[in-house]
Amino acid sequence: IEHLESLKKKLTTLEVELTELEEQNTIAAAKNEELQIQLLREGNNMTMEELKRLDATPCDIPVLRRAAIFSCFTGLRVSDIMQLEWKHIVKAPDGGWCMRIRTEKTETEATLPISEEALSYCGKRKEGKVFEDFARGMLTTPLKRWLKQAGITKHITFHCFRHTFATLQLAMGTDLYTVSKMLTHRFISTTQIYADIMDNEKRKSANAITLK
Repeated sequence: IEHLESLKKKLTTLEVELTELEEQNTIAAAKNEELQIQLLREGNNMTMEELKRLDATPCDIPVLRRAAIFSCFTGLRVSDIMQLEWKHIVKAPDGGWCMRIRTEKTETEATLPISEEALSYCGKRKEGKVFEDFARGMLTTPLKRWLKQAGITKHITFHCFRHTFATLQLAMGTDLYTVSKMLTHRFISTTQIYADIMDNEKRKSANAITLK
């Protein structure tokens, strides 16, 4: 029985890794900006209304909900959320809170401000990992079940919460340079993809009112 449980966990982890790799490779393989924008527009981010609905929907695994919403508030990748420790969250000189992290994917060191509301999803302060017991096995069936319960039918993976952060920030007027720094992008051209999505959305809204 223990052997079967161990095998099941390994298969779940492999499924998550393959899903993430497929998503990242698909975007990276896009040969031009137009195709990249199309890939990101196809259900890879949530609206503010959808985010509020997801937040209001109970989740069978509380730490999954807290980590997901925290990612929407901060744009952190799942790998960085998993390694985030309380010692990384400190008071900034301006009196607010910030995270001092070294991203796993790009090995970028960054100090990122976080809001009091985002901090509230971290739970009670203690030693060690902030999102203790948060595991990759939660990113498949449990996440899909929670999204379904919230009435969100888009194809949303955990990485999409990072897309949601970027598009919502730009929609609310945050400048491209700031969003790029918050996402710890090495090149602002990477962040520009989100801006192009928002430009298209603004164009659609401009044409929404018609007397014809």
